[in-house]
Amino acid sequence: MGSNANYVLVGAFVLLFTAGLLGFAWWLARHGGQEAYDYYQVYMTESVAGLSTDAAVKYRGVDVGSVAEMDLDPDNPEQVRLVLKIKKGTPVKTDTRATLRFYGITGLAFIELKGSSRDAPRLEAEGDRMPVIPTTPSTFTRLDDALSELAQKSGRVLDKVDLLLSERNLNNVADLIQDSRDMVRGLRRLAEGLDARLDDLRRLVRKGIEMEEKVTAAFADVSEASLDVERLSESLQETYVKLGEQAGRLLAQGEELSRALYDDLDLLLQELQLTVETLREHPADLLFSRSGVRPGPGEAAEP
Repeated sequence: MGSNANYVLVGAFVLLFTAGLLGFAWWLARHGGQEAYDYYQVYMTESVAGLSTDAAVKYRGVDVGSVAEMDLDPDNPEQVRLVLKIKKGTPVKTDTRATLRFYGITGLAFIELKGSSRDAPRLEAEGDRMPVIPTTPSTFTRLDDALSELAQKSGRVLDKVDLLLSERNLNNVADLIQDSRDMVRGLRRLAEGLDARLDDLRRLVRKGIEMEEKVTAAFADVSEASLDVERLSESLQETYVKLGEQAGRLLAQGEELSRALYDDLDLLLQELQLTVETLREHPADLLFSRSGVRPGPGEAAEP
C-alpha cells in the first residue's frame, strides 16, 4: 500500500513537470524570439577593450539592445565595426550619438546612445546598407587626449623655461634689473624736481588768484567810478542848462538896462549940446546969469 502511494506521487510529479515544460515551450514559442529589432552599424576609432558581443546597448540608461557583431573594418583597419541590435521603436534619430561607456572599475564596457531631440528625423537606412550611428569619444579617450595634449604643452613650456633660464638670459635679466633700478632712481629724482616745480606752480596759481581778486575789485571800483562820473555828467548837464537859462535872463536884463542907459545918455548929450550953444551965444550968462535950472525931460518948469 505504501509503495503504490509512492508511485502515484512520482507519477504526478512527472506529469506536472512535463506539463510545465510543455507550457514553457509553448510560451517560448509564442513570445520568445518574436521581438522585432533594428540593426545599426557603429564605427569606432578608439580601443573597444572590455566590449564584447552581447554587451548591452543602453539608451539614456535603459537597455534597448545588444552588440550583435564586432570586428575590424575591412576598408579601414584603424576602425572597429560594431553591429547593434536595437529594439524597434527606440528613438534612434539623425542626431543620436553612440559612446563607449564602462561599468565602474570592472573594465566591462557597453554602448550608450544619447542626444536625440524631439524634432529630429529618424535615422533610416540608405539602400541595402544598414544605417550608421555616428560616435563621440568616450570619457577615457577624451581624458587621454587631454592628458596627452597637456603633456605636450608641458614639454614645450619646460623647453621654453630652459631657454629662458639660460646663462645669457639670466645675465640679460640682471642687466635689466640694474637698468630698472637706475630708471627708478632717475624717476625718483625727477619726481622730486616735479614736486618743487609743482610747489612753484601752486604759488604762481595762488598769486594769480590773488591778482584776479584784485583785478575784480579794481573792476568793481572802476564800475562804481564810472557810475559816479555818469551821475556827475548828468549833474553838470543840469547845471549847464540852469546856467544857460540864468545867463539868458541876465542878458535880457542887461539888454534892457543898456537900452535905458543909451536913452539917458542921448538926453544928456542933447542937454550938453544946448548948454554949449547957450554959452556960445551969451558967455556972460556963465558969470552973471541967474537963470533957473531948466527942467529935465518930462519935468514941469519952475515959475
